[in-house]
Amino acid sequence: MSRTTRTRTHRAALATAGILSGAVLALAVPTMAGAHVGVSPDELAAGDHGVLTFSFSHGCDNSPTTALRITMPDGLASVAPTMDGDWNIEVERGDDGLVSAVTYTALTPVPTDLRGAVSMSVGLDESTPETLAFPVVQECVDGATEWTQLAEKGEDPHSLDAPAPVVSVTDAATDGHGDHGSAGSADEAATTTTDPLGIALGAGGLVAGIAALIVAVLAYRRRA
Repeated sequence: MSRTTRTRTHRAALATAGILSGAVLALAVPTMAGAHVGVSPDELAAGDHGVLTFSFSHGCDNSPTTALRITMPDGLASVAPTMDGDWNIEVERGDDGLVSAVTYTALTPVPTDLRGAVSMSVGLDESTPETLAFPVVQECVDGATEWTQLAEKGEDPHSLDAPAPVVSVTDAATDGHGDHGSAGSADEAATTTTDPLGIALGAGGLVAGIAALIVAVLAYRRRA
């Protein structure tokens, strides 16, 4: 192989590496940024009731998920976990008889490359606060992650390392009943909110890959 041929091969390899690096960054960064336990829907009306679905698509440092323990916030009039053949359910109650926490234990640990989800019906009353935070402890085969951080006033929740799922409470509907359809059916709950930070970082990774390709091509043309 001539020196010229080896040089061209080397440049082509550099260009390919640039493309792959950008692609990997574009795909990996949104995954890391979006790694959290989400809740859907993230908004309910005061005095209404609806089904909340808590979902995740990762484990603790790539360890399969074995359980989710969800602590109930003050302001809920009722809580009824949804029966699911994939999870055992344990309900804890406070002195007032209301549900204080629910633990979902997976019959089979959920691999990190699969999406897991649990749900419950909740009822709100007219005195429910404007936000409801649901601290979650995600237990895994190895280790655990506590999704319990809450954003301070004016702080971006996406800047938190381990944010707790939060549901916003809007004013009650004029007829006294909220839109039950918007509370979330099983199909609607399966769709999680896209993380804006993850999208931005992913786009940055893709741009970096394209830039690496352009530099490699220009270098090749100058030296060819």
